[in-house]
Amino acid sequence: MTSPPPGRPPGYPQTPPQPWVQSPPPAGLHGTTPGGLQPATPSGTAPTPVRDEAAQRAHTALVAVRGEVAKSVIGQDPAVSGLIVALLCRGHALLEGVPGVAKTLLVRTLAQSLRLDMKRLQFTPDLMPSDVTGSLIYDNRTSEFSFRPGPVFTNLLLADEINRTPPKTQASLLEAMEERQVSVEGSPRPLPEPFLVIATQNPVEYEGTYPLPEAQLDRFLVKLTLPIPQRDDEIRVLAAHDAGFDPRDLAGAGVRPVAGQADLDAARASTLAVRVRPDVLAYIVDLARATRSSPSLQLGVSPRGATMLLATAKAWAWLSGRDYCTPDDVKALARPTLRHRLTLRPEAELEGITVETVLDQVLATVPAPR
Repeated sequence: MTSPPPGRPPGYPQTPPQPWVQSPPPAGLHGTTPGGLQPATPSGTAPTPVRDEAAQRAHTALVAVRGEVAKSVIGQDPAVSGLIVALLCRGHALLEGVPGVAKTLLVRTLAQSLRLDMKRLQFTPDLMPSDVTGSLIYDNRTSEFSFRPGPVFTNLLLADEINRTPPKTQASLLEAMEERQVSVEGSPRPLPEPFLVIATQNPVEYEGTYPLPEAQLDRFLVKLTLPIPQRDDEIRVLAAHDAGFDPRDLAGAGVRPVAGQADLDAARASTLAVRVRPDVLAYIVDLARATRSSPSLQLGVSPRGATMLLATAKAWAWLSGRDYCTPDDVKALARPTLRHRLTLRPEAELEGITVETVLDQVLATVPAPR
């Protein structure tokens, strides 16, 4: 009897995976290391035969999405990965980066490549909740009130600079993000499917801002950081603009729709079917409990945070071509899924400790199952 390939947990089918990422999974979404979403299969590895036809088409389509986004957004592969994971998990994403790193362009390109409706809402200090959700308008012709939908009624809502609006308006998104509906005058109105809030914030400018409260941060599935592109990528950006690239004309850049609602539905169903062994479930719980007992943290990961880590790890496993989840999948998604759910103690901040430092310590000290 032949032994299973190295790294394959006992009890799982020994079919070779078709990786979504060629580089080690833990480097995929940290926001500091460019991820490698590679549709190609490495030499010596056969394609995975475990998916049904619809799921295989969905996987191929989502791999193609990465190529379409790369036509206009260069050097932000980890953020692309994170947004696709959020779509598969029916979650929401918080993008953090300095101005000019293509946050808005990334969302616009993703929407076009997925045939999804997208609206951008600039959050300002004078924005009212009704400007987000919509309101009842009196019609003189009929002498009745009719509902005028707000920009939240879309597939991808880009909440630009969400921390520039007061908490009252920030809170107008809570029901939409959690219940996927909006209640106006006591009447609930369902939102389109899929529905994804992608909020942005500037990490270096705090004057005139209203930091998101913990309750709202916890509604975001992932927090993705967009760094300044590496030198070679930045040269490619300048070369594209020198050749006439117009970020307002995505069709002119060659961005085309390559996936749709049916692909997302098939991908989500396959993601839910990904199996997780009991020892991997215990590993996720141990990571969450380790954050709660960390002396540097005032607030650790809640049980909801642990379930979100399970969901993102399963999505990453499916994108990697597997129908089972490994500890490496958990490690790959731990930082983007958990970083915004942790609150440092004031004394830890004074000592220069960061949330990323604490997560690194937790991942290094909690033993992972073999």
